[in-house]
Amino acid sequence: MRLFVGLGNPGTKYEKNRHNIGFMVLDRIASDHGFAPWRAKFQGQLSEGRLGREKVILLKPETFMNLSGQSVGEAMRFYKLDPADIVVFHDELDLAPGKVRVKSGGGHAGHNGLRSIHQHIGADYDRVRLGIGHPGHKDRVAAYVLSDFAKADQNWLDDVIRGCSDGAPYLADGEPAKFSNAVAQRTAPPRSSTGTKPPKPKTEKAPEPVQDTRSPLERLKDKFS
Repeated sequence: MRLFVGLGNPGTKYEKNRHNIGFMVLDRIASDHGFAPWRAKFQGQLSEGRLGREKVILLKPETFMNLSGQSVGEAMRFYKLDPADIVVFHDELDLAPGKVRVKSGGGHAGHNGLRSIHQHIGADYDRVRLGIGHPGHKDRVAAYVLSDFAKADQNWLDDVIRGCSDGAPYLADGEPAKFSNAVAQRTAPPRSSTGTKPPKPKTEKAPEPVQDTRSPLERLKDKFS
């Protein structure tokens, strides 16, 4: 069993915020893969289903970002899971918009949601870092993450969310490289071939033979001349 956690803040006020991209990804996974309806549990919203060979629990903590670890810790203990069974989807300032990276363990890099999870279950869980870019100065970070994605972001955002949903079964099966490939198929698809063959190089036609109009007597004469 795996526990997929999406980070965000509850309520319509925050639902389109950059900070809520983790919620957006889990909503897409639940919709695409036929998960059960969301229900209140563990101080959050929970949905159950299957991805690949694994049963997967989706959890969106409703404790607000800074207390996300309370919800995650409660769910982990209830299902008797280890931190290694948990994957957290979260916004990442240090990645360019549209970039997605999978990471196992490590620090929280100042992310308040991850900091709270560290406090409750430790650092040995997996993360899917969803790049949103950086506003350029640390004093602008809070306002930036708590503001909605711009209209210009919608195309790459949709590609990222769809790509994460496409690759979710691989992630559940413990194959992060295949997950990353599935995301890349959406965010950086290979150029399609036109299917046309390159034109053949032009070749000059051989000159047509000149017709010999000499009489037999003339040809014999020329032969011995």
